[in-house]
Amino acid sequence: MNYQKLDSALAVALNDVDNPQEPSLNVFIQTQPDGNSTDAPAMLENLGVADVTPGKDIFTATLSPNAISQLSEQPWVQYIKLSQKMRLLNRR
Repeated sequence: MNYQKLDSALAVALNDVDNPQEPSLNVFIQTQPDGNSTDAPAMLENLGVADVTPGKDIFTATLSPNAISQLSEQPWVQYIKLSQKMRLLNRR
């Protein structure tokens, strides 16, 4: 796994997962355009990423730790970030 491509919240969350095969982490995947990576769309779709279309470079998905590890090793993946629930600041 290439931890340089993971944000710190995701790296911590990976340690808390019981089953590394189960898709349980909601993530953002930032890819970079690369003419040599014709396998990128197929790999993303095989891992369960929806709405893989040409020209799109940010994807959301619910992935397993194993899938995140595979993606982090790809040269066309720029970073993978954990999606976190947001809260309102001025709730009454």
